[in-house]
Amino acid sequence: MGISIANAALRLVSGAFILNSGINKLRIDEASAAGLQQLASNGVPQLGQLEPAAFGKAVSVSEIALGSALLLPIIPSRLAGLGLGAFSGVLLASYLRTPGMTESDGIRPTSDGTALAKDAWLAGIAVALIFGRRSAKLGKKKK
Repeated sequence: MGISIANAALRLVSGAFILNSGINKLRIDEASAAGLQQLASNGVPQLGQLEPAAFGKAVSVSEIALGSALLLPIIPSRLAGLGLGAFSGVLLASYLRTPGMTESDGIRPTSDGTALAKDAWLAGIAVALIFGRRSAKLGKKKK
């Protein structure tokens, strides 16, 4: 089984970043949680139905859980990648659906959108974790 150096690097970088973000949100104030909720609800409208304090706590706990899953080698890379894919999907949906975040083409970020657009790297890491090992095994079988 084992974990490749490439997967370990992808998991370490993204996991540490997300875990730190979740820890920093443990004591998020209600106004900050409401702002974060507004942005997130642009991508997933159902998130707007929560109370801001509950939303802030849920985001914090979710980020801590995802960051930990990425950092723990006992969690399979594909499973950790699926969690990261869902997380990055919400971030990218929020970016693409929030007015003023993209240029007129709907993809390239404005200066306001750069902070969210950069999270596309998380989606790329998720794809690598989900499909990377399968591709490596297929390549070995063909030889």
